[in-house]
Amino acid sequence: MKKKLAIIIILIILVAFLLSSCIPGDGKHTTKKPANFMWGVWHGWIAPVSVVVGIFNSDIRVYEVNNTGWWYDFGFYIAIISGFGGLGLARRRKYKKLREE
Repeated sequence: MKKKLAIIIILIILVAFLLSSCIPGDGKHTTKKPANFMWGVWHGWIAPVSVVVGIFNSDIRVYEVNNTGWWYDFGFYIAIISGFGGLGLARRRKYKKLREE
């Protein structure tokens, strides 16, 4: 049991490092090479991680300032809505299943 817990903790730490390696505001995107639609999707998915890291590092933001405009916004909001909306839908199904039993 302890071995399984240690593996899970190591995997969580590894995933956290991988997610935080390309969060908004890390200096990767410039005005000459702005973030595009796909980066918007990625930044939307890792927004909760960006919020937590941003608390400890003032250079990190939830939203990339150097972006392509409307397409980046569209990707960002698609990811936010699908991620958090999907969680709500999964919870609703689980609650409905529990009520039926």
